[in-house]
Amino acid sequence: MTFGEQPAYLRVAGDLRQKIVDGLLPPHTRLPSQARIREEYGVSDTVALEARKVLMAEGLVEGRSGSGTYVRERPVPRRVARSGFRPESGATPFRQEQAELSARGTWESRSERTEASGAIAERLAVQPGDRVMCTKYVYRDAGEVMMLSTSWEPLAVTGRTPVMLPEEGPLGGMGVVERMAAIDVIVDNVTEEVGARPGLAEELLALGGVPGHVVLVVQRTYYASGRPVETADVVVPADRYRVAYHLPVK
Repeated sequence: MTFGEQPAYLRVAGDLRQKIVDGLLPPHTRLPSQARIREEYGVSDTVALEARKVLMAEGLVEGRSGSGTYVRERPVPRRVARSGFRPESGATPFRQEQAELSARGTWESRSERTEASGAIAERLAVQPGDRVMCTKYVYRDAGEVMMLSTSWEPLAVTGRTPVMLPEEGPLGGMGVVERMAAIDVIVDNVTEEVGARPGLAEELLALGGVPGHVVLVVQRTYYASGRPVETADVVVPADRYRVAYHLPVK
């Protein structure tokens, strides 16, 4: 194969992908069979099979037991807006994550004391095994699960205070900035790193994805005078959402 030349299975997959994008193979249409692909493109069964695997891995088609492989409905991506750590109005976790007044969101949460893993300890600048409060959220928009979030707060900061449980007490449901301010911890900075990876099985089960689907992960950390006071992983399905940032110009 010369430089720049694609393997045959990628060329076949690319042509089929373009037909899906152009609407020549609309949603719910059955993908040409392996034999049909072999004949139409003049390739081997192995190449035809690998091309179909590529489209399936990309989430463009799905297999239906006993029926064949069909083009999937392509969702129109929606935005998950980010606007820093000071929401314009309201202070609930969901509004902080979406930062949109029109959010139709609800959420469920569960908090538990646990020990910081090596990775979380590094993000919180504590020792592995130190006690942290871990809170897991499931966010819904109009009833559809659209986002998962797991946060960790060092109990050395919040332990035995009214804000130890993010969703309980006098400031339950408020944002990190407001909760920390209540115990005289002033949040003055936040960092976010956005990456993509294959979704974990439990994440895809909750988000309604299929094995192999990619998720976007926003790794967020709040700081007070340089000390991390909360870190979180926000997970959204990459095929249904885009992360949009609205940052003030200073």
